[in-house]
Amino acid sequence: MNTESEFVAHEPCNNCGSSDANSRYSDGHAYCFACHTYSPGEDWTHTHTPRMNNDKANFLGQAESLNKRRISESTNNFYRIYRYGDTLRFPYYTDDGVLAGFKIKTKRKEFHYEGQSTSTLFGQHLFPTTGKRIVITEGELDAASCYEVMSGWPMVSLPHGAAAAKKDLQKAIPFLQGYQEIVLFFDNDDAGREAVESASSILPAGRVKIARLDAYKDASDALQADDKDAIRRAIWDAKPYRPDGIVDGKNLLSLVTEPTKTCDHEYPFQGLNNKLHGIRYGELTTLTAGSGSGKTSLVRAIAADLCKKGETVGILELEANNKRTALGLMSAALGKPYHIGEHDKEELEFAFADTLAKWNVFLFDGFGSFDPDVIYNRIEYLASGLECRIIFLDHLSILLSGLDGDERRMIDSTMTKLRSLVERTGIALFLVSHLRRTNSDNNSHEEGGRVSLGQLRGSHSIAQLSDSVIALERDQQGEDTANLTTLRVLKNRFSGEVGVATELSYDLSTCQFYENHETENPVFNPSTDF
Repeated sequence: MNTESEFVAHEPCNNCGSSDANSRYSDGHAYCFACHTYSPGEDWTHTHTPRMNNDKANFLGQAESLNKRRISESTNNFYRIYRYGDTLRFPYYTDDGVLAGFKIKTKRKEFHYEGQSTSTLFGQHLFPTTGKRIVITEGELDAASCYEVMSGWPMVSLPHGAAAAKKDLQKAIPFLQGYQEIVLFFDNDDAGREAVESASSILPAGRVKIARLDAYKDASDALQADDKDAIRRAIWDAKPYRPDGIVDGKNLLSLVTEPTKTCDHEYPFQGLNNKLHGIRYGELTTLTAGSGSGKTSLVRAIAADLCKKGETVGILELEANNKRTALGLMSAALGKPYHIGEHDKEELEFAFADTLAKWNVFLFDGFGSFDPDVIYNRIEYLASGLECRIIFLDHLSILLSGLDGDERRMIDSTMTKLRSLVERTGIALFLVSHLRRTNSDNNSHEEGGRVSLGQLRGSHSIAQLSDSVIALERDQQGEDTANLTTLRVLKNRFSGEVGVATELSYDLSTCQFYENHETENPVFNPSTDF
């Protein structure tokens, strides 16, 4: 929907049948706030607009009591709400207090306009530019109803209802800034609540209060029921607006006194537990290393260990087919390289029966690049549909490989969505990410070069949105170090402890990592471990 055009008038909606929810704008487009139908307006002409007379507007009719609504003649005379035939006429004035035009309401609740449009609120010209409190309602009759109950207090209304609340109040900010309290008294329905959220964001911070009617749709309904006290209470008891996400610290006693669980699972390596204090649901952990440094093998080792503990695990290996992933998990669990060479079928059946057949593990049946939205959907299903509490995604680069565009922006978007998934589902997500190449071939990542957060490929968002980042450092060509892997914690949001966690030896004959316990508790060196 175009947000730059100006609101013109309410119209009936041909889609849902609403008499006034369809809003027409100056560029021709229309949007129905009842059924959310958008009309681009290419075929729109002035014949489709409500009647607009640009000649000088004139007062017609007279102020009368509206008995059904319990609004007195004196209140209507104050606002100059005049009955003319079968219509009600609501005057609008310029900022200078000059009559500009009328909003005209028929018995069928249809609206049209006479005269010139203004940027002012209904009734604004009647009240001073400074004061303690001003009440803003959705409609003119709501404002008059409030004034009927609390005469003398500034009561004004939006000119175009909830649909254009933000835009109309934005224009009125110079006037509203003079008031200590701005009370939004909108309708008790979805449209009114949405209007409160959108409008509050642009009004002076700390001055907005929200008035609610629990038993009535709006102030007019309350007055028709002769419940004046409900209107008074709603205004006097209006609560300060607090946007979503802001919590009063005084209300956190029960939260802070709940027992805090250090972790939900331990890593299979004590050195990682010493640094990271285990695996926790609701956290995103990134594993990174140079090519061929054992990231996938480490993922399978951690995943197999969790499966053996009875955890429900989801695994998406985008660079391997499910046969290789399954055999790799069996290898990691049983200490035999089932994914390498030929093996007797009966032996494989026994291995399968001892692992995957009794585990709660789910794999993604896919290989290569995929639409990221498909992957997000599958992770969501694993978490919500299959109750996987821990999910492994290997790896980030191939997830984006089929897309065109700026890599940094794509990674930013992907990391934000993955983080949102973690927060929404409460899963522990392990993400494998590559490193960017160093400027020099000396001491490269494949030759055991030291890894830092700044070397994560593509974007700072990987580090920013991860709770923990674990780097693998391995000299693949070293005579004595080819199978030695150093695990370095680059980020640790839980405790802040970073640096070398442990050293692992990888045995090709068993496909398992063995921890070098001499480095189980390495001395922390702040000059090198940050």
